[in-house]
Amino acid sequence: MKYNQHVSSSRRKNRRRHFNAPSHVRRNIMGVALSKQLCREYNVPRLAVPIRRDDVVKVITGKYKDEQPSKVIRVHRKRYRLYIDNIQREKANGAQVKVPVHYSNVVITKLKLDGFRKNMLKEKSKQKRRARKRLGLDPTGVKQIKKAEQKEKVAAKVDLD
Repeated sequence: MKYNQHVSSSRRKNRRRHFNAPSHVRRNIMGVALSKQLCREYNVPRLAVPIRRDDVVKVITGKYKDEQPSKVIRVHRKRYRLYIDNIQREKANGAQVKVPVHYSNVVITKLKLDGFRKNMLKEKSKQKRRARKRLGLDPTGVKQIKKAEQKEKVAAKVDLD
């Protein structure tokens, strides 16, 4: 069902807008998910952040998914591709060439923090705390885990006796 009458649900129009988007719109389209570890570290929910040059990413799908996480060398917005440091192939003449990887096939494992990103993470963290408080949950989410662990320890002690 279509909720917004000003947004088209036509596949043709959506594809046209996607592939003819200007660079500042492509930046937001090329949002890459943060790893679970980064989400815990910055206390944010699952989040997609616009990719930038010095981020460290890991390829999670495709031919190069077994490679180690490494830096993004170049973000090619026109082609919706990333060039990553250790992902390359050998040409017929023996030269090494970087292989472009689609942004949806990677996950960010280390952020290059700038002012904009710090503020964005801080705001997302605040929103998460507010939402948890509104739902009647512990805003940090830490106490419930500790209580559950303590109950398990007590249960384990009882079993030993």
